[in-house]
Amino acid sequence: MPEVLIIDDERSIRSALREMLEYEKFNVDDAEDGKAGLEQLNKKKYDLVLCDIKMPKMDGLEVLEKILEREDDIPVIMISGHGNIETAVEALKKGAYDFIEKPFDLNRILVSVRNAFDRTTLVEETKVLKKKISKSKGFDIIGESKAIAEIREMIAKVAPSDARVLITGGNGSGKELVARQIHQQSARAEAPFVEVNCAAIPSELIESELFGHEKGAFTSAIKQRKGKFEQADGGTLFLDEIGDMSLSAQAKVLRALQENRINRVGGDKDITVNVRVLAATNKDLRKEINEGKFREDLFHRLSVILIHVPSLNERKDDIPVLTEYFVDQLVEEQGLLKKTFTPEAIKALQEVNWTGNIRELRNIIERLLILGGKEVSASDVKTYANPAAV
Repeated sequence: MPEVLIIDDERSIRSALREMLEYEKFNVDDAEDGKAGLEQLNKKKYDLVLCDIKMPKMDGLEVLEKILEREDDIPVIMISGHGNIETAVEALKKGAYDFIEKPFDLNRILVSVRNAFDRTTLVEETKVLKKKISKSKGFDIIGESKAIAEIREMIAKVAPSDARVLITGGNGSGKELVARQIHQQSARAEAPFVEVNCAAIPSELIESELFGHEKGAFTSAIKQRKGKFEQADGGTLFLDEIGDMSLSAQAKVLRALQENRINRVGGDKDITVNVRVLAATNKDLRKEINEGKFREDLFHRLSVILIHVPSLNERKDDIPVLTEYFVDQLVEEQGLLKKTFTPEAIKALQEVNWTGNIRELRNIIERLLILGGKEVSASDVKTYANPAAV
């Protein structure tokens, strides 16, 4: 239950507030002056403080300042029988959550208390979200193998330029991480990073998705819409699985790359865009070109720099550090119980044929944390690394 501290030199006020808050299922402590209140705060963690302004030994505004110097973000509601507008403004300027005058309405106090707790919940949720966002923005490429070191070195060289990059590799190998690292290390890092999964968009919608459309361009176009090229203006556009893009869309992408201009579907106005394009594919584009499925001129436009991301089977030396990374990530994000992987379990993971690459490894680490023993063994790996065995 939430913990509340009442600091007031009037016993009757403390008793009235305690009775009301305990009825509302709060745990309540009280102190008869500011000094005693601060001593109580040093002994116990509170979620809310109600503090009188005029008290012996230490003024309530001084108590407020001392509380706000702490790093626990406790909301403070100031109460006073000597209140006036100047006092209220001063208390709020100093950082009080609210100010209520005596004789006060208990309902008014209760509303303020509930709002303060709602605010505390929002602050905590915001901290968690910021932490998650900060982590998601990192997009670290995890690994100590020679192949990963070479990719990091290539990214460091390529990122500062505006050169187009074609990233190749199997599904789940980490192509998006490479693209995001290039963006983050570039001069465009503060601008948008816009991703398009070309394989997930129906061919008849891909042009609208990339270039936008004008109102009435087709039946469902009830209003004008900006496409991904415009959304990424000034930043980076990542065309994932570009090998699955239709030939008609490829032609328009080629024009956009050549002229830095686009046309919305149903429009005839040229729109200038300033976009760095990164592309990725799990296909052999040279083979696709020979089969007439991919434009050779677009391939050459996209592949100024080629970066190949090795499969997990080609970098099994990275499995120990990847396992540790995913364990820590899953424990923090999902609250799973942290488990140790025995050396034999790590060796067993290195013997798996990782057709799904890094994505598959993360899924299996999650499965082992949920279903494996207190200490994950080689036997657990052999049992749960094969989805058909679960």
